[in-house]
Amino acid sequence: MAVRPQRIGVLTFHKCVNYGSYWQARSLAQGLQAYGYDAELLDHDCESVRRAEAKCALQPKLPQRTSRWEMPQYRAKARKFVDAVARLPLSRRFSLDDPEAAGEYDAIVVGSDEVWNFRHPWYGSKPIFFGDGLKADRLVSYAASFGNHSAWDGIDPGWANKLQQFSAISVRDENSRVLVKDGLEREPAVVLDPCLQFPELAAAEPVSSGDYALLYGYGFPGWLSAHVRRWSERTGIPLLSVGYSNEWADEQRINAGPIEFARLVAGARAVVTNFFHGCVFSLLYGKPWVTAPSEYRSIKIPDLASLLGVQSHVVDEQVSAASVAELLDTPMTPEVARRLQELRGRSEAYLHEALS
Repeated sequence: MAVRPQRIGVLTFHKCVNYGSYWQARSLAQGLQAYGYDAELLDHDCESVRRAEAKCALQPKLPQRTSRWEMPQYRAKARKFVDAVARLPLSRRFSLDDPEAAGEYDAIVVGSDEVWNFRHPWYGSKPIFFGDGLKADRLVSYAASFGNHSAWDGIDPGWANKLQQFSAISVRDENSRVLVKDGLEREPAVVLDPCLQFPELAAAEPVSSGDYALLYGYGFPGWLSAHVRRWSERTGIPLLSVGYSNEWADEQRINAGPIEFARLVAGARAVVTNFFHGCVFSLLYGKPWVTAPSEYRSIKIPDLASLLGVQSHVVDEQVSAASVAELLDTPMTPEVARRLQELRGRSEAYLHEALS
């Protein structure tokens, strides 16, 4: 008699109009399927969250308002996300505030993304992400993060007690490791973001030209944009901004969907970003890259760089134009590739042990 594969629910932020959120959700669910598990994303729904997501998708730079000519581009981008999410392996829909309606699973994997970030503007402190009301034989976290909630602020004992329900805990950054260790007196595993753990799932055919550098993010500091523009003018490589507008780019590709985003990174000569998954996808495709993290991402990006030994790619206003140019001209080293392979092995071992 054939053995029934374990039924696993994946609980994460799968509906955000954000390239990283989409790809980490897809990679984790499909990665677990590739391991032989019967995995699907828990399709939670909440009207207030939908409104917040829509507002963020159309007005991402508040308090700066989206211009009239950009608005149709952001709408088109949002529609592409809705279509892409609908094609993911989804459970039946249930209310975010009624976790018991999610149904019963052999295991529920919470993560990746900022599932435990108390400061998240609309998902913060939602009990479901801490295991409340979920029906499963085991609760497991994979590459969970507290986002910009600093380890200096700790975890309230009430939330720490909820996390004690988890039979296995892994995080994706040092800040989250310290929060769990200090708050729960448990040492969590540190694992790779699902996009890096399952690189074949995010593999994409590069766009045809490939003769551009990709900008991913917004609100870049003036000193970085000046250095990058100087490099662009010297090399003749134009700057293409994806997902958001940047006035110093040569081309705006605001309306790119998540698949097009992956293809654009795959085809780029180099990447300039202040977003976490901009760094992740640069590493995934072995691209030259540089980042000056935004304040919101000032914890998780340096932690990722430290984990992989690529701290030199994280720059501040003291960096020279020559150093930025060197980073944009130098692809990923074999040492980084070896480190990724080592961490993939560790992350895979964690998943199999946690779900066995």
